[in-house]
Formats: sequence, C-alpha cells, structure tokens
Amino acid sequence: MGFETILYEVNDNIATITLNRPEVLNAMGGGMREELIAAFDLTDGDDDVRAVVVTGAGKAFCGGADFSKGAAVFDKNRDPAHSPVRPDGSIDYSNPLSRDGGGLVALRIFRSLKPVIAAINGAAAGVGASMTLPMDIRIGSEKARMGFVYARRGIVHECCSSWFLPRAVGINKALEWSFSGRIIPADELKAAGLLSQVVPPEELLPAAYAIGREIAENTAPVSIALMRQMLWRGLGMPDPMDAHRIESRGISTRGRTPDAKEGVKSFIERRLPEFECKVSSDMPDFYPWWEEPVYG
Repeated sequence: MGFETILYEVNDNIATITLNRPEVLNAMGGGMREELIAAFDLTDGDDDVRAVVVTGAGKAFCGGADFSKGAAVFDKNRDPAHSPVRPDGSIDYSNPLSRDGGGLVALRIFRSLKPVIAAINGAAAGVGASMTLPMDIRIGSEKARMGFVYARRGIVHECCSSWFLPRAVGINKALEWSFSGRIIPADELKAAGLLSQVVPPEELLPAAYAIGREIAENTAPVSIALMRQMLWRGLGMPDPMDAHRIESRGISTRGRTPDAKEGVKSFIERRLPEFECKVSSDMPDFYPWWEEPVYG
C-alpha cells in the first residue's frame, strides 16, 4: 500500500511508521490521519509484525495540527455541504464530521493488537503529543519535548487525551500541563513517567528496536494481543473481580494451546521459544469480551 504522508516498512518483525512531512514538522492533516489508521490496520493484519515503532522524520515528531489553512482547521462548518452545523448554528453531534479526527487515530491505536512504541525524536505538540498517549511505551530523544497546548489555541483536549493523560501521569500533573499549555522538556517528561527513557538522538531508534526485538523474540503474539487489551481496558474496571473473570478465561483458553506447552518447554531447554499461534487466526473465543457484559 502506498502512502503520501507517512513511511511504512517492516524489518525483523518490527513495523516502523514514520510521520513524513518534515517540511511542516510532520503536522497532522486529514491525509496523515487516514494513513495512520490504515497503517495500524496493516500491522494488525500482518502476523509477521510483532511490534510497532512510531517516529518522525526530520527534527520533529509531530508539531501538531496542520495550520496551513489557519483557524479553519478547527471549524466544523468549513465544508458547508456536509457540515454538522445546522442553519440555526446548532451542531448535529450525530454527524460523523462532528467527531475529533485526532480521536479517531487515538482510538485506532488503542485497539491495536500489537504493542506500540513511540520514539519521540523532537517536538510533539497538541495532537502530536496526545497521539502518543495510547501507545504503550514512549522513549524520547534528549531533544524531545511535548506540549498539551489546547488552552493556548482556544480549544480543549483532543485525541482522547482527557482520558489517557491523567492515567499516564496522574490528575494533578495532567491538570498542570493542560492549564499552562507549556512545552515540557524531556527530563520533566521522564520524571513524570510519560517517557520511560531519554537517550541521545542517535540512540533513539536503536533503543526502540531493542524493546521491539525483545518482545518479538521472547513472547507469544496472542498473549501479547490479549494482555495489551486486558491492561488498557482494565483501567476502567470497577472491581478486581472483573479482572479475575477475564484472566480466568485467558488462563483457561491459553493454557490448552501449543503456545503454553512451548513456553514451558523452551524455558526448561533454555532456548528461545517458537510460538505457533497467530493473532490472525487463533484469538480465543471470548475475544473481544468488552462488547457485552461478562458474567462468568
């Protein structure tokens, strides 16, 4: 599949998605949004992909929304023929065009069956910062900096960041960063736990790929796909009994698979495992469990 705003390649079981508009600091427009969603469809559908690394071309990760059209970028009435804005000025919130485009990207990343590693090489502001929040591991270059700048632009949280950010750094830090809209340096991001590592620029991608290879060489793909959703969706569980129900289903089904046998055998034989179950064909029958209540 050909892309215009991103680069996509797979090597050594790791897919790399590179935001590729360096002339505008990889600013997010409609084309990039659609291509990112398509790229994650590719990674989920490719059993050779065991981890995904997302980074930016040039000196920025993603400078935010594409302001080449000025403030109209936020105006839901900019396409009158399909606008969710009614003639009386009220908004039809059921119109798909009323939805936040960055949120569609965040939700697609959230649904990923493969672990996602952000390699933040430079500035990440607005949607560029928030799109990293549903990614699982964030590594920053010493040149990385992030800003949740919405109040400074006269808007509010986008890209589902009002859900993800307080879960990543706590409510007080999320409020501080959001209220100020200031640009946050790499060392502060790491201290708050938003970045797991800060490395020299030349070590950024090697560090991200090292994590990806560790996952690819040592873990079962179906287990990773399940555990990723168990942990993310577990953030909304009201009681540990909900986790117990899902984990019990997981243990009951996965424990009967060739993967479980291979996991134990490879451990005893002190070698790398060769797991045979695939995400494309071997997800257990209780997946996805969140589409209806789980009672047993």
